[in-house]
Amino acid sequence: MRVAIVHYWLVSMRGGEKVLEALCDLYPQADIFTLVYDPAAVSQKIREHKVTPSFLQRLPGATRHYQALLPLMPFALESFDLRGYDLVISSESGPAKGVIPPPQAAHICYCHSPMRYLWDHYHFYRANAGFLQRTAMPLLAPALRAWDVTTSARVDRFVANSHHVAARIGKYYRRGATVLYPPVAVGAFRPVDRIEDFYLCAGQLVPYKRVDLAVEAFTRMKKKLVVIGEGPELARLKAMAGPTVEFLGHAPFQVLKSHMARCRALVFPGEEDFGIVPVETMASGRPVVAYGVGGALETVVHNRTGLLFPEQSVDALINAIIEFETCEGTFQPGSIRTHATRFSEQNFSEGFRAIVEEELSAQDMGRVGQPNPRIITPPPPRLKNLGAIH
Repeated sequence: MRVAIVHYWLVSMRGGEKVLEALCDLYPQADIFTLVYDPAAVSQKIREHKVTPSFLQRLPGATRHYQALLPLMPFALESFDLRGYDLVISSESGPAKGVIPPPQAAHICYCHSPMRYLWDHYHFYRANAGFLQRTAMPLLAPALRAWDVTTSARVDRFVANSHHVAARIGKYYRRGATVLYPPVAVGAFRPVDRIEDFYLCAGQLVPYKRVDLAVEAFTRMKKKLVVIGEGPELARLKAMAGPTVEFLGHAPFQVLKSHMARCRALVFPGEEDFGIVPVETMASGRPVVAYGVGGALETVVHNRTGLLFPEQSVDALINAIIEFETCEGTFQPGSIRTHATRFSEQNFSEGFRAIVEEELSAQDMGRVGQPNPRIITPPPPRLKNLGAIH
């Protein structure tokens, strides 16, 4: 079976690229297609595959300024020649599903998120964009949304990385989606005996992550916060931080792993589609204090593996930290770690393999796509009134 994996862009190693690595393990013979490619920025496992970038690669500065090339990405994706492939797997967060699959191939899209900057986060991204982007977005977005919806019909089976994302697929594409949580290397993390007096915030420093809430809250409380990560928000965050907030920038994996295991808790104030960092922290036996929306509702169990706060504000986060410190001793590292193992790489691989086999069997029987795809991962318990838990 000839397999093509289409990944939006390969310029760093983040959560989406970890999923790509898991797909590479499942399909070692697969060829990879991507919009732009920086070999030095990705793992050896990915480099071992044949990687074909689009014509955007030839534009000056493409691997650094790829986001500015969004209007050209539909043309680049449709230029890939996928004739002869039996299975096409698109890894979607930026555009990827917009390739033209051959008629005999099954096209399965693993969707990390419909493009946030075109849909539910459009106004947030526009408000935080520079003048040129802010001016261009209203002119370009309608056509890009139309293309995004139209290309959803090229997918035989959507697989969502959370129920939160599955709901957005239903809202914007009017398609059902099987839910399969992404692979987390839970085996790489372990609890330690010595917990130190600091909280941790880790991840890319971009506006929607709302790390500014954590920096302001811990500055006001005069409590120690360690921030690991880099991004366009770094200078602004440093400027607003007090002496109890420490920035480590981009840290090696061992440094990040050590801080996860030794922190009092991870602070997670952003809205994520899934959120791998909280799961890695829980695999280290440490609780998570998270804004109670999106993927956090599916990964963090309130009062058992962490605390969820109901409002994305500094005051709500401060109240959550105060509450956490009154019940900190009730969180059991072993129980927290056991919960994290449900998001293992093995569970992802077994689930994805089952989905592919099911879709290929359906196509062999002439039933292309599944109108009501089964749910691999059961939905999380719903919190009807999150505010009532405080």
